[in-house]
Amino acid sequence: MSEKMITFKIDGVEIKAKVGQTIMQAADEAGVYIPRLCYLKDLTPHGSCRVCTVKVNGRCQTACTEPAVDGAEVENKTEEIEGIRRDIVDMLFVEGNHFCMFCEKSGNCELQAEAYRLSICAPKFPYLFPARDLDGTHPDIFIDRNRCILCGRCVNASRDVDGKTVFEFVGRGSEKKVAVNADANLGDTNMAITDKAADVCPVGAIIKKRVGFAVPVGKRIYDEKPIGSDIEAKS
Repeated sequence: MSEKMITFKIDGVEIKAKVGQTIMQAADEAGVYIPRLCYLKDLTPHGSCRVCTVKVNGRCQTACTEPAVDGAEVENKTEEIEGIRRDIVDMLFVEGNHFCMFCEKSGNCELQAEAYRLSICAPKFPYLFPARDLDGTHPDIFIDRNRCILCGRCVNASRDVDGKTVFEFVGRGSEKKVAVNADANLGDTNMAITDKAADVCPVGAIIKKRVGFAVPVGKRIYDEKPIGSDIEAKS
């Protein structure tokens, strides 16, 4: 028995979706890219970064969590929505300490790539320069919280895939951060370099040791094509 399908529109273009799919899942299959940072396939979506904000029948929703509904009108690439996304990405940069020219993740960083796609050359908001800690106690994995954007991927991956709950959020507001399930540092946890949580960070907050700068400029993920090109190639 075939799956029941529904039809909705993204920027006036008809999109087919399976019942139960989110707007982002249907858009990905149709070759329509919706920017995202916290969303990652196979992890539970929770809409924390808001970069995938779209308008559904005139109301702002996160595409990674909003179900596709028959007949819905979705706005994705409008001046208003792109402005919202630029402001969000701007704030993610100024709320941390992101020095792209020195970062091992440069060229492979999704935050950097989204900024380029949104034509952001420099943030418009003032930098906050928060004091954040580093954790190099693990033999294979390094944490630099200066680069953390609180996307929650490591939290979800460790809990849902690795079954370890190594990471969790603590604090509120500007004091919120990702903590580890140990009295002191990451080196005191049971995290392994083979864990899913070691591979899901969209920025340079969780880095594997001894592999930094291994890929030369020109061969990094986003050196030749903008982020989302793989999805758009399906259309």
